[in-house]
Amino acid sequence: MGSKMRRKQQVWYVPQPLTPLMEWPDPEMQEEGNKKESSWEVIREWFRATKNSPGASFSSPFDGAIQPKKQDLRLLLGVLGCPLAPIPLVNDPIDRLHIKDIPMETSIANYIIQQYLAATGCLKQQKCAKTMYATGTVKMICCETEVSSGKNVKTLGTRSGENGCFVLWQMLPGKWSLDLVVGGNQVIAGSDGKIVWRHTSWLGTHAAKGPQRPLRRIIQGLDPKTTASLFANAQCLGEKRLGHDDCFVLKVCADRAAVMERNDGSAEVIRHVLYGYFCQKSGLLVYLEDSHLTRVQTPENEIVYWETTIGSSIGDYRDVDGVLIAHQGRSIATVFRFGELSQQHTRTRMEEVWTIDDVVYNVPGLSLDYFIPPADIVDNLHSP
Repeated sequence: MGSKMRRKQQVWYVPQPLTPLMEWPDPEMQEEGNKKESSWEVIREWFRATKNSPGASFSSPFDGAIQPKKQDLRLLLGVLGCPLAPIPLVNDPIDRLHIKDIPMETSIANYIIQQYLAATGCLKQQKCAKTMYATGTVKMICCETEVSSGKNVKTLGTRSGENGCFVLWQMLPGKWSLDLVVGGNQVIAGSDGKIVWRHTSWLGTHAAKGPQRPLRRIIQGLDPKTTASLFANAQCLGEKRLGHDDCFVLKVCADRAAVMERNDGSAEVIRHVLYGYFCQKSGLLVYLEDSHLTRVQTPENEIVYWETTIGSSIGDYRDVDGVLIAHQGRSIATVFRFGELSQQHTRTRMEEVWTIDDVVYNVPGLSLDYFIPPADIVDNLHSP
């Protein structure tokens, strides 16, 4: 009964055919009633118009469609709003050190993860927190685009920012819900442990393809045990100095089979890699970077590659119920578009600064009803 009541209360439900949730830029250049069937066609038009535009304004080719500033913000939200981690969580417990019959690089990584869990206080916890609630504020800084034709390079766009806030709920294993509002635009996303979905007013509701993976915002210092689980099978690449910190660098890759499940029509995911930088002195995670490469076959039979890289500096760790939680961070995302034969390329840079205002573990009264997917996704999965 509770599930049915909650589904009826989802006033943002938009009945329309579902398309896969894309983890790359998804700008919508048309009005709501004039959408293209393929978001990739929209992206291609956006970069083509940017490349050919003689003006100084990044969004000037789209005057008359929607406001350029709003369009830039929608692109920002598409990339930085609710990105997912590269791989699913490991179900095996991560509070024990396993070094038998595994490569040296993996055993070293396991030791570093144990130090991270100890540094955050997770190893002292008698009971694992099953639920979490967090609120925070964000400032998203709009895009700057570098367009190169092989000989000439021009930079378009201005650095303007929009403030916003978010509310995040989590229930283990694998359930989360995010509500993010920035500059009057809203992104709602969630997972019931089986389905990952996202809803925006300009693109409607989308379901993610492939294995169920955690929200990147959760592993950016909010839930150390979830972060540690992602690096359970990582390899240690060595040491690197990051600012004033000497760090161990861990790497984990999505396996080929899981990556292929995320392919969408002419878009083929080539790889998705996650790097974690753990401070040697404190044992804490101070930097997180993931790189995502997609190959797209255009209607003109041109091969285009999209590489999205998000690097996040993580800091301001504070004690919350005996666990150190990162309360501030900054992400810089770069979307690099290049062809297989052409010398032309386009590089778009965007930023987000976030602050955590409140974190509560073991939230009283939080139930499964908070993580029910939208009705159109559920109905689509059960339709013949």
